Amino acid sequence: MTELTRRSFLAGTTALAPFLALPGAAWTATTGGDFGREQVIALAADMAKSAYTPRAQVPKDWRDLTYEQYKSIWFRHTAALWRDTDASYNVDFFQPGLYFPQAITIDQVVDGTPQLVPFDLSAFDHTDKVPDLTEQGALGYSGFRLRTDLGEPGKKNEFCVFQGASYFRAIGLGQTYGLSARGLALKTGDPMGEEFPDFTHFWLERPAADQRNIIVHALLDSPGVTGAYRFDITPGENCVMEVTATLFPRRDLGHVGLGPLTSMFLYDSTDRTRFDDFRPAVHDSDGLMIRNGAGEELWRPLANPRRLQVSSFVDTNPKGFGLMQRPRELSDFADLEALYHKRPCVWVEPMGDWGKGAVTLVEIPADQEIYDNIVAYWRPQEPMKAGSRVDLAYRLSWGTEAAGVVTSPADPVVARVTNTSMGARRAGGRIVAIDFEDHPAFANGPDAMDVRVSSPHAKTTDGVLQRNPQTGGLRLAFSFDAGERKMVELRAQLRRDGHAATEVWLYRWTA
Repeated sequence: MTELTRRSFLAGTTALAPFLALPGAAWTATTGGDFGREQVIALAADMAKSAYTPRAQVPKDWRDLTYEQYKSIWFRHTAALWRDTDASYNVDFFQPGLYFPQAITIDQVVDGTPQLVPFDLSAFDHTDKVPDLTEQGALGYSGFRLRTDLGEPGKKNEFCVFQGASYFRAIGLGQTYGLSARGLALKTGDPMGEEFPDFTHFWLERPAADQRNIIVHALLDSPGVTGAYRFDITPGENCVMEVTATLFPRRDLGHVGLGPLTSMFLYDSTDRTRFDDFRPAVHDSDGLMIRNGAGEELWRPLANPRRLQVSSFVDTNPKGFGLMQRPRELSDFADLEALYHKRPCVWVEPMGDWGKGAVTLVEIPADQEIYDNIVAYWRPQEPMKAGSRVDLAYRLSWGTEAAGVVTSPADPVVARVTNTSMGARRAGGRIVAIDFEDHPAFANGPDAMDVRVSSPHAKTTDGVLQRNPQTGGLRLAFSFDAGERKMVELRAQLRRDGHAATEVWLYRWTA
């Protein structure tokens, strides 16, 4: 199973192509200005009654573009959709080819009526590295970026991109692109391979002059399922997306991922043994955070395992989960180009009853930072039945935890884990050091805390708790001995007066 290698397009590569409307576009107009979500739902429901039909690929010379050639093509902002209107947003487009062998259909919706946005070669520039390309065939855009006023007068800045399968990504103010979200994940990590549904058709509602949000509709299609999505997107310090989706399975779907997130984790201070690199850490996300149905907060540091591994956190009606990037200093990564300290966190907040299931974490071995090797999603316990209709809604928040990405619970927030380090112990076994941020619960110092360390697989020491003079928080250090075991599950938490003072720290160590 392979993930899309998003390093090739994260930087915002753009488009080149002929002046052609995409052939075979499905339903691009209604009468009487009555377009809305119900029309997309009806289209998805109708498509689900028929067998899946693969879309045509763009001509071979487009698909054979090298990475250097592809990134030598760019969209001119002066050609953006709504550029010459009073709309509060502009939209740029991306070319097909290379990693994007099939084009999508895009409509703008004006006064309730969809209007096809044709594919326009004159909107793009390119260098002489780009060869002459076929101007006939199933050509069209591969995606788009959204730009709006983010605080710089007279300038519309980029903050969100939809491109490739059902992938999309966004940032909060002052951030750089990192992890991605998807409309849906199917069979992630399964031995028989993953299925990647596609967003095949988008409808962009033209916003008013003073409108802060934008509405994007999307049609999902794959061999196993169709779907209708509505994104209500509001940029700012956090970019917040209200997602409403309706799915129509073509077949029984036993392994479904809702609210899926995809990220990259290469290494940090838990394990650097495979990487001879001047940087102390390389990752877009460093941990999975979960607020389960009981209100308990869990923190699972990410790993880059030697073999694919899947972790399931069984729950009922989770309050939220997300992939976080907690290190926020340049010195945490020492990378002046990638700026990993500016990558966003993403928090998934279910809306309504999601029932029984499990927050699922898939960690895939990776040897380079160009590969997205981390996937997190909610897996419902019950399969989705063929011929059924499944409605769901959730909120995605892109930004930093400090900016409030993770909505505060009713009870006071417990102390977060800020760092996990591991290494060999001279006396045998391994030592673990967990740093917790400074928190009012620590006011009376380490002696007031109840330390809980356990493992079902290995003997652990009781742990030593000390004040960290640099952070003001507490550091818990303990050791464990795996013996001949190749895998050990570990758990730690600090409690005070019978109540949680910190997140529950969970980790799977593998030999």
